[in-house]
Amino acid sequence: MYRSHSCGELRASHINTEVTLAGWVQKSRDKGFMIWVDLRDRYGITQLIFDEERTPAAMMEKAKSLGREFVIQVKGTVIERESKNDKMPTGAIEVLVSELEILNAAKLPPFTIEDKTDGGEDIRMKYRYLDIRRNPVKDSLIFRHKVTMEVRKYLSDQEFIEVETPYLIKSTPEGARDFVVPSRMNEGQFYALPQSPQTFKQLLMVGGMDKYFQIVKCFRDEDLRADRQPEFTQIDCEMAFVEQEDILNIFEGLTRHLLKEINGVEVDKFPRMQYDDAMRLYGNDKPDIRFGMQFGELNEVTQHKDFGVFNNSELVVGIAVPGGNSYTRKQIDNLIKWVKRPQVGALGMVYCRVNEDGTFKSSVDKFYDQEDLAKWADLTDAKAGDLICILSGETNKVRAQLSALRMHLAEELGLRKPNEFAPVWVVDFPLLELDEETGHYHAMHHPFTSPKPGQIALLDTKPGEVKANAYDLVLNGNEIGGGSIRIHDKATQATMLKHLGFSEEEAKAQFGFLMDAFEYGAPPHGGLAFGLDRLVAILGGQETIRDFIAFPKNNSGRDVMIDAPAFIDDEQLKELNLRVEIQE
Repeated sequence: MYRSHSCGELRASHINTEVTLAGWVQKSRDKGFMIWVDLRDRYGITQLIFDEERTPAAMMEKAKSLGREFVIQVKGTVIERESKNDKMPTGAIEVLVSELEILNAAKLPPFTIEDKTDGGEDIRMKYRYLDIRRNPVKDSLIFRHKVTMEVRKYLSDQEFIEVETPYLIKSTPEGARDFVVPSRMNEGQFYALPQSPQTFKQLLMVGGMDKYFQIVKCFRDEDLRADRQPEFTQIDCEMAFVEQEDILNIFEGLTRHLLKEINGVEVDKFPRMQYDDAMRLYGNDKPDIRFGMQFGELNEVTQHKDFGVFNNSELVVGIAVPGGNSYTRKQIDNLIKWVKRPQVGALGMVYCRVNEDGTFKSSVDKFYDQEDLAKWADLTDAKAGDLICILSGETNKVRAQLSALRMHLAEELGLRKPNEFAPVWVVDFPLLELDEETGHYHAMHHPFTSPKPGQIALLDTKPGEVKANAYDLVLNGNEIGGGSIRIHDKATQATMLKHLGFSEEEAKAQFGFLMDAFEYGAPPHGGLAFGLDRLVAILGGQETIRDFIAFPKNNSGRDVMIDAPAFIDDEQLKELNLRVEIQE
């Protein structure tokens, strides 16, 4: 055996035990007559000692040659450590080495393999296999494993069956571009990598599986925003003979289970919020409800004076920043600059200080008196010592802008505490969204989402008012899961596809296999998919998913470690009957 024990398990109870260890050299300290080496593996660090009084000279010289990240094997005796280190589990002992073998020498790493490394993100991505040796990344991957195992345990206990579905499928419109794979055996034809196993899990319900889940890779060829990956992992679930409430109850249970088992946190309340209310009060459909600063709509109390900016706006809306009256003029100016950045896009910001004596001081005092400003405070729930920040413009745009400002302020004020967890269900989404450029509707979730009961007739008269039988689970301002009750009969599915612009022939070509299946006794069914990467990051107290993925891509969708994507040679192209023409 290369080792009898790991580098993290030896304790004082092992003193005088003969052991064999193997691992990486974390660091060494050479005092001439004595050498100490920290040996590291996944489980921890054990200090080795080479002593010229007890260690042969040849071995001392060999020990002197050890560099960082050398892979070695040692045999020796566990002895009591003279200078104990109570900050490490193995700090009461060390191993007096009797045999040393260098299994593999190592070049000097391009960054230090330590918790706080000197390596920037780009270099660590290039040498990801070295980065994984560092505790923060290693522990994140172990944490992901624990979460995944708890998910499997909970769902298995609820009688879900894990079923694998294909990766090589046909291209179907689900809101993003597909990654496509050419077929050598079917000239000119392509597979697509799944954006989700959506149609397959519905077919499993037709097949009578009743409760399905899968921890599955999904792929979307979309322009990458911050902290997105072209391939991501879902906890994909589907259930037959269920209504919305059944699904919400099951996955509230899963979330409670994870928070308790992983974080030791009990969460009782999973409030429900209408989509329209989420947009009105928070400006987005994934509200962080750990803190206040709800929106106050101010049209009625701002559009009665001669201030043209407000009078010409579709929406005037504000938030009260707790304690914000303490902000200096420079800090407020910086907030105005922040909302005017291209990433936010506001034209400016009006503010109003709420003084301790009950008076108000606004940047638009020329147009509004104290009585007016008191109404602003009332509608934004501003208290003495607060600052009211107001934006105006086109409704959807200004809500998104104020939402960004709300989150920015919460981050600055320390209100987004990673050890606090506040879930909320957002329900009753619009079924369809209007594309303002094309004038056509598209599915807000996907084409298989069922309308709310009794609303199918509205598709012909008021399609924008139809609500979807859909729901998202939001945790700490992040959508961690979403799903819907599905359409399960051919006629309704055909109607839905017609309103999405599919001709009868196109619908049959794209989804004929699914609609045909609905004619053979499809049960009512619905489901939900969690984003595992995001869920793990939030449970781990982080906003960034990258360290919870073993080999992530960068913001350009590249794996800089293996240098992918890459060109393929002419012979492969010929086999695939492909020719590459790069357009200027």
